[in-house]
Amino acid sequence: MTAIARALSRALLSVNEIEILKQLLLFCLAGLFVSVLLMTYGIDLSPGFF
Repeated sequence: MTAIARALSRALLSVNEIEILKQLLLFCLAGLFVSVLLMTYGIDLSPGFF
């Protein structure tokens, strides 16, 4: 258990602020993509729709 805590502590200290922002941005974009997919579920998106 202590080894896991030490490994997590080292991993968090080695990650800089820009990497955290990139991860947060990717997470938000993934959530937005899933939201759009859920909103369009059941809608006919064939070429005739446009």
